[in-house]
Amino acid sequence: MKTNILIIGGGACGAALAYFLCRLDRSVSVTVIERDPTYQLASTPRASGGVRRLFSLPENIALSNFSIPFFEDFPELMAIDGTPADIGFKKNGYLFIVPPSQRDMLKENFDTEQSMGCNVVWLEPDALKAKFPSMNVADLGAAVYSPDDGWLDPYSVLMGLRKKAIALGALFVADEVTGFTRTDTAVRSAQLKSGASIRAEQFVNAAGAWAKDLCAMLGFSVPIEPLRRFEHYFECTDPIEPLPYLKDTEKLAFRPEGIGYSGGVPTLHEPRGYNFAADHDYFERVVWPALAHRFPQFEATRCKNTLPGLYDQNDFDGNPIIGPGADGLGNFHLLAGFSGHGLMHAPGSGLALAELLLKGRYETLDLTRLGWQRVVDGKPLPERGII
Repeated sequence: MKTNILIIGGGACGAALAYFLCRLDRSVSVTVIERDPTYQLASTPRASGGVRRLFSLPENIALSNFSIPFFEDFPELMAIDGTPADIGFKKNGYLFIVPPSQRDMLKENFDTEQSMGCNVVWLEPDALKAKFPSMNVADLGAAVYSPDDGWLDPYSVLMGLRKKAIALGALFVADEVTGFTRTDTAVRSAQLKSGASIRAEQFVNAAGAWAKDLCAMLGFSVPIEPLRRFEHYFECTDPIEPLPYLKDTEKLAFRPEGIGYSGGVPTLHEPRGYNFAADHDYFERVVWPALAHRFPQFEATRCKNTLPGLYDQNDFDGNPIIGPGADGLGNFHLLAGFSGHGLMHAPGSGLALAELLLKGRYETLDLTRLGWQRVVDGKPLPERGII
């Protein structure tokens, strides 16, 4: 079998790339290898679904400035035969809260966001308390609120992208890559578990938390590791005013979900590995104290469900690696290492890499600094403040 572009990994990022490739050039042949079309353990359906413009890195802000309007138009853009692809987008806002020690950094990030056209609001503690009266603000220095941000249903996004890419001509194959043939500078073919072999002109590693395994097959390593995190669903008996998606510097992150809330406290100290075990004590040990400190109503909260999932954690700097060049391979491209922001930035990164693959250059979004070269140079490009 032969294809122009072979994408390995059919999650949100791989499906978004396939969509944009087919939309930009209907003559290009695009094949996506996804070993589990049910997505039982895939990261996308286990994501929290938050989408925000609150970043410090200009590239991440630019990715959000493209991706969030794309999600707003998603039902029409992904419609097939006139049937819209609803993703339950709720534009209920995002809120970053910080202690006095991080006030200056939050302000610098706020200024960057404003300079890039983001609708963001600076809130002093008194104004924050007036807006969200249930919140304990005694230990806070400031907050930034982005009213145009919010959250959506991850699985619906994945299915919408996948179905539209297929409708535009992409071929999704249920199989697993088990090896490659390569030269010093190029990948020639991929071997599949079924025994088939696929030759391609360009290869894309969009395997998320499993991206490092594909690189190992080619004889090199990447700083991307699977990192377990939990998405908890919990309810509260005492009423709280409507809340946005809230994040703080201690990694507490949660949002309203139905009659309850969804979120948790990810930790970078979790051992790396493909671990899907649910630690049912984690909520009581870590999440509940953080919730109860910030909102007294959560003293009586109860966790109803805990869903483990994996980040494709880039331990180099926490940001994605996008594009070619790893181990000298000019036609093997990374689209991984999003460290929890993959769903959020799938549209923007998908378009950017599609342009690079088809036109040889970035046009809409310049993601050059997120390329492999920064790893070679040992120059990380991390987010500052809340990540």
